[in-house]
Amino acid sequence: MGIFTRISDIFKSNVNDLIDRAEDPEKMVKQIIIDMQKELSKSTTALGKAVASERMAEKKYKDAVTRAADWEAKAKAALASGNVDLAKRALSQKVKADEEVATYKEMYETISNQTEAIRAQVETLKSKMEEAKSRQAMLIARSQMADTQKSLAQSIGGIDTSSSFEKFNRMEEKVTRKEAEAEAFSEMAGSAAAKDYETFEQIQNNAKVDSELQRLMAEMGQTAPAAPGEPSLEEQIAAAEAAGAAAAAGESGEVAVEAAE
Repeated sequence: MGIFTRISDIFKSNVNDLIDRAEDPEKMVKQIIIDMQKELSKSTTALGKAVASERMAEKKYKDAVTRAADWEAKAKAALASGNVDLAKRALSQKVKADEEVATYKEMYETISNQTEAIRAQVETLKSKMEEAKSRQAMLIARSQMADTQKSLAQSIGGIDTSSSFEKFNRMEEKVTRKEAEAEAFSEMAGSAAAKDYETFEQIQNNAKVDSELQRLMAEMGQTAPAAPGEPSLEEQIAAAEAAGAAAAAGESGEVAVEAAE
Protein backbone atom coordinates (compact mmCIF):
# COMPACT_ATOMS: atom_id res chain seq x y z
CA MET A 1 0.00 0.00 0.00
CA GLY A 2 3.07 2.30 -0.33
CA ILE A 3 1.63 3.78 -3.52
CA PHE A 4 -1.48 5.00 -1.75
CA THR A 5 0.57 6.48 1.08
CA ARG A 6 2.55 8.37 -1.52
CA ILE A 7 -0.66 9.60 -3.16
CA SER A 8 -2.00 10.69 0.22
CA ASP A 9 1.19 12.66 0.87
CA ILE A 10 0.80 14.47 -2.45
CA PHE A 11 -2.81 15.32 -1.65
CA LYS A 12 -1.83 16.70 1.75
CA SER A 13 1.09 18.75 0.42
CA ASN A 14 0.66 22.46 -0.05
CA VAL A 15 1.77 23.57 -3.49
CA ASN A 16 2.37 27.13 -2.34
CA ASP A 17 4.64 25.98 0.49
CA LEU A 18 6.59 23.84 -1.95
CA ILE A 19 7.03 26.81 -4.25
CA ASP A 20 8.15 29.04 -1.39
CA ARG A 21 10.81 26.52 -0.38
CA ALA A 22 11.95 25.78 -3.91
CA GLU A 23 15.05 27.45 -5.30
CA ASP A 24 13.42 27.53 -8.75
CA PRO A 25 9.60 27.60 -8.50
CA GLU A 26 9.16 27.13 -12.25
CA LYS A 27 11.14 23.90 -12.29
CA MET A 28 9.46 22.79 -9.06
CA VAL A 29 5.96 23.29 -10.48
CA LYS A 30 6.86 21.34 -13.61
CA GLN A 31 8.42 18.60 -11.47
CA ILE A 32 5.28 18.40 -9.32
CA ILE A 33 3.16 17.78 -12.40
CA ILE A 34 5.61 15.15 -13.65
CA ASP A 35 5.51 13.42 -10.24
CA MET A 36 1.71 13.55 -10.20
CA GLN A 37 1.59 12.05 -13.69
CA LYS A 38 3.87 9.23 -12.56
CA GLU A 39 1.73 8.63 -9.48
CA LEU A 40 -1.40 8.70 -11.60
CA SER A 41 0.10 6.10 -13.91
CA LYS A 42 1.02 3.89 -10.94
CA SER A 43 -2.37 4.41 -9.35
CA THR A 44 -4.14 3.54 -12.60
CA THR A 45 -2.10 0.34 -12.83
CA ALA A 46 -2.92 -0.47 -9.20
CA LEU A 47 -6.59 0.20 -9.88
CA GLY A 48 -6.50 -2.21 -12.81
CA LYS A 49 -5.01 -4.93 -10.62
CA ALA A 50 -7.55 -4.23 -7.88
CA VAL A 51 -10.43 -4.46 -10.35
CA ALA A 52 -9.03 -7.79 -11.62
CA SER A 53 -8.80 -9.13 -8.03
CA GLU A 54 -12.33 -7.90 -7.36
CA ARG A 55 -13.67 -9.74 -10.38
CA MET A 56 -11.86 -12.94 -9.41
CA ALA A 57 -13.26 -12.76 -5.86
CA GLU A 58 -16.71 -12.06 -7.26
CA LYS A 59 -16.48 -15.10 -9.53
CA LYS A 60 -15.37 -17.39 -6.69
CA TYR A 61 -18.17 -16.03 -4.53
CA LYS A 62 -20.78 -16.64 -7.21
CA ASP A 63 -19.37 -20.08 -7.98
CA ALA A 64 -19.59 -20.97 -4.27
CA VAL A 65 -23.21 -19.75 -4.19
CA THR A 66 -23.99 -21.86 -7.25
CA ARG A 67 -22.39 -24.97 -5.73
CA ALA A 68 -24.28 -24.51 -2.46
CA ALA A 69 -27.54 -24.20 -4.35
CA ASP A 70 -26.70 -27.24 -6.46
CA TRP A 71 -25.96 -29.45 -3.42
CA GLU A 72 -29.17 -28.29 -1.81
CA ALA A 73 -31.10 -29.30 -4.92
CA LYS A 74 -29.43 -32.71 -4.88
CA ALA A 75 -30.30 -33.19 -1.20
CA LYS A 76 -33.94 -32.39 -2.00
CA ALA A 77 -33.91 -34.88 -4.84
CA ALA A 78 -32.45 -37.60 -2.59
CA LEU A 79 -35.09 -36.97 0.06
CA ALA A 80 -37.78 -37.07 -2.57
CA SER A 81 -36.60 -40.51 -3.60
CA GLY A 82 -36.49 -41.66 0.05
CA ASN A 83 -32.71 -41.91 0.16
CA VAL A 84 -31.84 -40.17 3.43
CA ASP A 85 -28.16 -41.15 3.46
CA LEU A 86 -27.65 -39.65 0.02
CA ALA A 87 -29.47 -36.54 1.10
CA LYS A 88 -27.14 -36.21 4.13
CA ARG A 89 -24.03 -36.52 1.94
CA ALA A 90 -25.42 -33.87 -0.38
CA LEU A 91 -26.15 -31.58 2.52
CA SER A 92 -22.61 -32.16 3.84
CA GLN A 93 -21.25 -30.77 0.54
CA LYS A 94 -23.73 -27.91 0.75
CA VAL A 95 -22.37 -26.97 4.20
CA LYS A 96 -18.84 -26.80 2.77
CA ALA A 97 -20.13 -24.74 -0.14
CA ASP A 98 -21.90 -22.38 2.27
CA GLU A 99 -18.64 -21.90 4.16
CA GLU A 100 -16.93 -21.06 0.88
CA VAL A 101 -19.75 -18.66 0.06
CA ALA A 102 -19.20 -16.83 3.36
CA THR A 103 -15.41 -16.75 2.85
CA TYR A 104 -15.56 -15.57 -0.75
CA LYS A 105 -18.30 -13.08 0.08
CA GLU A 106 -16.14 -11.46 2.76
CA MET A 107 -13.12 -11.48 0.42
CA TYR A 108 -15.16 -9.99 -2.42
CA GLU A 109 -16.60 -7.25 -0.25
CA THR A 110 -13.15 -6.36 1.15
CA ILE A 111 -11.54 -6.23 -2.29
CA SER A 112 -14.54 -4.32 -3.64
CA ASN A 113 -14.21 -1.68 -0.92
CA GLN A 114 -10.48 -1.38 -1.53
CA THR A 115 -11.04 -1.09 -5.26
CA GLU A 116 -13.60 1.65 -4.71
CA ALA A 117 -11.15 3.53 -2.48
CA ILE A 118 -8.41 3.23 -5.08
CA ARG A 119 -10.82 4.40 -7.80
CA ALA A 120 -11.75 7.45 -5.70
CA GLN A 121 -8.07 8.23 -5.10
CA VAL A 122 -7.33 7.97 -8.81
CA GLU A 123 -10.19 10.32 -9.64
CA THR A 124 -8.98 12.75 -6.98
CA LEU A 125 -5.45 12.59 -8.36
CA LYS A 126 -6.77 13.25 -11.88
CA SER A 127 -8.66 16.26 -10.60
CA LYS A 128 -5.63 17.55 -8.70
CA MET A 129 -3.40 17.10 -11.71
CA GLU A 130 -5.82 18.97 -13.97
CA GLU A 131 -5.95 21.76 -11.41
CA ALA A 132 -2.15 21.83 -11.22
CA LYS A 133 -1.90 22.04 -15.01
CA SER A 134 -4.39 24.91 -15.12
CA ARG A 135 -2.47 26.74 -12.38
CA GLN A 136 0.96 25.99 -13.82
CA ALA A 137 0.98 28.88 -16.30
CA MET A 138 -0.30 31.29 -13.66
CA LEU A 139 2.27 30.20 -11.06
CA ILE A 140 5.13 30.43 -13.56
CA ALA A 141 3.97 33.90 -14.66
CA ARG A 142 3.78 35.03 -11.02
CA SER A 143 7.23 33.61 -10.34
CA GLN A 144 8.72 35.42 -13.33
CA MET A 145 7.00 38.65 -12.33
CA ALA A 146 8.37 38.32 -8.79
CA ASP A 147 11.87 37.72 -10.16
CA THR A 148 11.57 40.82 -12.35
CA GLN A 149 10.37 42.97 -9.46
CA LYS A 150 13.14 41.65 -7.22
CA SER A 151 15.77 42.33 -9.87
CA LEU A 152 14.52 45.87 -10.42
CA ALA A 153 14.40 46.54 -6.68
CA GLN A 154 17.96 45.27 -6.28
CA SER A 155 19.12 47.40 -9.20
CA ILE A 156 17.48 50.51 -7.78
CA GLY A 157 18.75 49.76 -4.29
CA GLY A 158 22.29 49.34 -5.59
CA ILE A 159 22.40 52.83 -7.11
CA ASP A 160 24.01 55.60 -5.03
CA THR A 161 21.49 58.33 -5.80
CA SER A 162 23.51 61.14 -4.17
CA SER A 163 26.65 60.22 -6.09
CA SER A 164 24.70 59.77 -9.31
CA PHE A 165 23.00 63.16 -9.02
CA GLU A 166 26.32 64.77 -8.15
CA LYS A 167 27.80 63.38 -11.35
CA PHE A 168 24.73 64.52 -13.22
CA ASN A 169 25.11 68.04 -11.87
CA ARG A 170 28.78 68.09 -12.88
CA MET A 171 27.88 67.03 -16.39
CA GLU A 172 25.19 69.69 -16.56
CA GLU A 173 27.67 72.33 -15.38
CA LYS A 174 30.16 71.18 -17.99
CA VAL A 175 27.57 71.45 -20.76
CA THR A 176 26.56 74.92 -19.52
CA ARG A 177 30.20 76.01 -19.62
CA LYS A 178 30.62 74.70 -23.14
CA GLU A 179 27.48 76.58 -24.22
CA ALA A 180 28.85 79.81 -22.69
CA GLU A 181 32.17 79.32 -24.47
CA ALA A 182 30.41 78.73 -27.77
CA GLU A 183 28.31 81.88 -27.27
CA ALA A 184 31.42 83.93 -26.40
CA PHE A 185 33.26 82.75 -29.51
CA SER A 186 30.18 83.55 -31.59
CA GLU A 187 30.11 87.11 -30.18
CA MET A 188 33.84 87.54 -30.82
CA ALA A 189 33.48 86.34 -34.36
CA GLY A 190 30.57 88.77 -34.87
CA SER A 191 32.58 91.73 -33.47
CA ALA A 192 35.53 90.98 -35.76
CA ALA A 193 33.22 90.81 -38.74
CA ALA A 194 31.66 94.15 -37.74
CA LYS A 195 35.09 95.75 -37.44
CA ASP A 196 36.09 94.41 -40.83
CA TYR A 197 32.86 95.78 -42.27
CA GLU A 198 33.54 99.20 -40.72
CA THR A 199 37.08 99.18 -42.18
CA PHE A 200 35.82 98.34 -45.63
CA GLU A 201 33.11 100.99 -45.33
CA GLN A 202 35.71 103.63 -44.28
CA ILE A 203 37.91 102.76 -47.24
CA GLN A 204 34.98 103.14 -49.62
CA ASN A 205 34.01 106.46 -48.00
CA ASN A 206 37.60 107.75 -48.23
CA ALA A 207 37.71 106.81 -51.89
CA LYS A 208 34.53 108.77 -52.53
CA VAL A 209 35.91 111.80 -50.67
CA ASP A 210 39.14 111.68 -52.68
CA SER A 211 37.15 111.46 -55.90
CA GLU A 212 35.02 114.49 -54.95
CA LEU A 213 38.16 116.40 -53.96
CA GLN A 214 39.83 115.77 -57.27
CA ARG A 215 36.69 116.83 -59.12
CA LEU A 216 36.38 120.08 -57.15
CA MET A 217 40.07 120.95 -57.48
CA ALA A 218 39.90 120.31 -61.22
CA GLU A 219 37.04 122.76 -61.50
CA MET A 220 39.01 125.34 -59.52
CA GLY A 221 42.19 124.78 -61.47
CA GLN A 222 43.92 123.31 -58.44
CA THR A 223 46.43 120.52 -58.58
CA ALA A 224 46.03 117.15 -57.00
CA PRO A 225 46.81 116.70 -53.29
CA ALA A 226 50.43 116.67 -52.41
CA ALA A 227 52.26 113.44 -52.03
CA PRO A 228 53.64 112.42 -48.66
CA GLY A 229 56.29 114.96 -47.54
CA GLU A 230 54.66 117.85 -49.43
CA PRO A 231 52.39 120.56 -47.85
CA SER A 232 48.96 119.31 -46.94
CA LEU A 233 45.80 120.39 -48.72
CA GLU A 234 44.97 122.89 -45.97
CA GLU A 235 48.41 124.36 -46.19
CA GLN A 236 48.19 124.64 -49.95
CA ILE A 237 44.76 126.31 -49.70
CA ALA A 238 46.04 128.76 -47.08
CA ALA A 239 49.07 129.56 -49.26
CA ALA A 240 46.82 130.10 -52.27
CA GLU A 241 44.59 132.46 -50.30
CA ALA A 242 47.60 134.40 -49.05
CA ALA A 243 48.99 134.73 -52.56
CA GLY A 244 45.64 135.94 -53.81
CA ALA A 245 45.39 138.53 -51.05
CA ALA A 246 48.92 139.77 -51.78
CA ALA A 247 48.18 140.09 -55.46
CA ALA A 248 45.02 142.02 -54.74
CA ALA A 249 46.87 144.34 -52.41
CA GLY A 250 49.54 145.03 -55.11
CA GLU A 251 46.99 145.90 -57.72
CA SER A 252 45.30 148.35 -55.32
CA GLY A 253 48.62 150.15 -54.70
CA GLU A 254 49.31 150.57 -58.37
CA VAL A 255 45.93 152.10 -58.95
CA ALA A 256 46.45 154.55 -56.13
CA VAL A 257 49.83 155.68 -57.53
CA GLU A 258 48.35 156.21 -60.97
CA ALA A 259 45.58 158.30 -59.52
CA ALA A 260 48.00 160.45 -57.61
CA GLU A 261 50.01 161.17 -60.72
